[in-house]
Amino acid sequence: MQIAIISDIHGNLLALETVLEDIKRRKPDLTLNLGDCVSGPFWPKEAYDLLKELDLPTVRGNHDRWLVERNAAEINSGYNFACEVLSGFEKQKLGNLPSRLHLDEDIFAFHGTPDSDTKYLLEDKIDGRLALARSEDVHRRIGQDHQASLYLCGHSHLAHVAMGPNRSTIINPGSVGCPRYTDTDNPLEAENGIALAHYAIATKTEQRWSVELIALDYDWPKVAQQAELNGYASWARVFT
Repeated sequence: MQIAIISDIHGNLLALETVLEDIKRRKPDLTLNLGDCVSGPFWPKEAYDLLKELDLPTVRGNHDRWLVERNAAEINSGYNFACEVLSGFEKQKLGNLPSRLHLDEDIFAFHGTPDSDTKYLLEDKIDGRLALARSEDVHRRIGQDHQASLYLCGHSHLAHVAMGPNRSTIINPGSVGCPRYTDTDNPLEAENGIALAHYAIATKTEQRWSVELIALDYDWPKVAQQAELNGYASWARVFT
C-alpha cells in the first residue's frame, strides 16, 4: 500500500496544484489531508472548491475549526482572510471535519496530537522556536489508547519522520503552502525554512513503512503577488 500525505495548505492554490500533479504522476493508492485547508491570504475559496471536488479523507485542523468558532478579529492577520471570502456553509463544512481518522486500524491521522489540534506531536516550543521533542514525550502525547503502525500529523509545518510506540512510524509531511512563520513581523526572528511545496509518500513494506519527504518548486512570485493584492504584504516577503 502507498499513500500520499498532504497538510497545511492554507489556501495556497498554486502549491496545492503542484503537489497534486506530482501525486497524480506517482499514482498512490490513497491521498490523505491533515487539515488547515484554506486559512491564508492567497486563494481560500479556490482551494476550498478544489478540495471539495477531490473529496479526500481529511482531518480538521485548528484553523478549520476556528472558521466556525471565531470571528475574523479573533484570528491572526492573514489566516483570517478565509473568514471574509467563504460562505457560512463552507466554513461549517470545514468545521465539521473529523478531528482524527483511523484507516484499516493500521493508520492513525490527526492534525496536531490525537487529543489536540493546537499542540505539537514531534516538537517542543523553546525560546519561541520549535525543537524536536524527546521520544518519551512523543510517545506520551500519542498515548496508550491508540495502536497503529503509522501515525500522521501536521500543524508544525516542519517535515520530519520519527519512530513511534512499538517501533511504529510517525510522519509530519510539512506544509503544502505555508512556510513556518511566513507572517512574522521581523524576518530575522523567523525559523530558517523555504517556501517549497511539501508533502510525503509512505509505502508499506513487510516490516514497516518507507517514507519520502518531498519538496517541490512552483511560482513563488505569483503567490507573493496574490498576498499583496489581498492586502497582506507582510506575507509576500517569504515568497519573493
